[in-house]
Amino acid sequence: MDFVDRMVGTGGSQRFRPDSLLKFTPLSVPVQKHLEKVYATLAAALVVAALGVYVQIITGISAGLVGVIGSVICMTWLTAMQPTAYNVNKRYALLGGAAFCNGFVVGPLVDLALGLNPAMVLTAFMATASIFACFSGAAMMAKRRSWLYLGGTLASALSIMMVMRLGTWFFGGRALMFQAELYVGLLVFVGYILVDTQMIIEKAYEGVRKDHVKDALDLFVDFMAIFVRVLVILIRSQEKKEERRERKRR
Repeated sequence: MDFVDRMVGTGGSQRFRPDSLLKFTPLSVPVQKHLEKVYATLAAALVVAALGVYVQIITGISAGLVGVIGSVICMTWLTAMQPTAYNVNKRYALLGGAAFCNGFVVGPLVDLALGLNPAMVLTAFMATASIFACFSGAAMMAKRRSWLYLGGTLASALSIMMVMRLGTWFFGGRALMFQAELYVGLLVFVGYILVDTQMIIEKAYEGVRKDHVKDALDLFVDFMAIFVRVLVILIRSQEKKEERRERKRR
C-alpha cells in the first residue's frame, strides 16, 4: 500500500476522506476511488512545489533555466514510463522532482509578490484553488465526453500563442503580447481543467490502465499555470496602485 492509499484509506476515522465530496457526483464507485488517489497525489505535489518555492526564496539561488530543464526531464520521464506496481515509488519521485523544480522556478515571482504585499500569494492560491474546484467539479457533474471536444481548440490556442510569441522577437510588441498571453493563457488553462478532468474520468470508465500519478501531473500543470497567471495579474495591479500613490505624492 503506497502513501496515497494510506491518505485516502479507511483505516481510521481521522483520515482525510475525499470520497465524502465525490459522493455527490454521478460517477461510479471505482472512478471515485481513482479520483481520490489523483487528488491526494495532486495535493502532495503542491506541497512539494511549495517547498521548492521556499528553498528558492531562502537560498536566493537564481537557476530558472536549470529548474525548467529539470522539470521537463522529470515530466517527460514520468510520461514515458509505463505504470506498474513495482515502479510507483519511482513515479512518485519523478512527480515530486517535477513539482519541486516548478516551485523553484516560480520562487522569484512569489518572492516579488511577498515584497509588494504578502497577502497576494494567499489570494492567488485561494483564487486558483477556487477556480480549479469549480471547473473540476463542473467536469464531473457534466455529461460524459461533453467537454472533450475542447481539447483540439485549446491545443490550437496554445500553438497560436507560441507562434505569436516567436513573432514578437522579429516584429516587436512584446508588452501587448504579454498582456494577451496572460489573459488568454488563463482562459486556456481553465479550459484544460475541464478537458483533463473529463479525460481522466473517461479513461477510468473505459478500463484503460489507471495511472493516478500521470493524471495528477496533468492537473498539477493546469493548477500551476493558473496560479502563476493569477499572481502576475495581482502583481501588476499592485504595481499600478503604487504608481498612482507615487504620482499623488508628487
